[in-house]
Amino acid sequence: MSEDVDSLTVQYEENGVVLVKEVDKEILSKGAWATVLFRYRNLNKATGDFGEDMYSIRRYQKRQGAYIPKSKFNISSPEQARKIIEALTRWTSNQVPTNK
Repeated sequence: MSEDVDSLTVQYEENGVVLVKEVDKEILSKGAWATVLFRYRNLNKATGDFGEDMYSIRRYQKRQGAYIPKSKFNISSPEQARKIIEALTRWTSNQVPTNK
């Protein structure tokens, strides 16, 4: 595990072959609990090409000097990503009435 939030990654190799390639990441929060949004692509073993962009939000807890993965949410499609963006944009712009 990583001791520094900046070095957290979803990139994964097996026998020297990259199976999951990290394309980008945004660190959403740092500290005892870190939240990171990753953009990545999976290798299609049949074609040898990397697929479409995928996204994952992951939470890590720092214990004994290292970040340990605690939870993750994989965004299943670009359409789902757009819906999340639209909802958060409305909510943070105060365009949606609260249910109080």
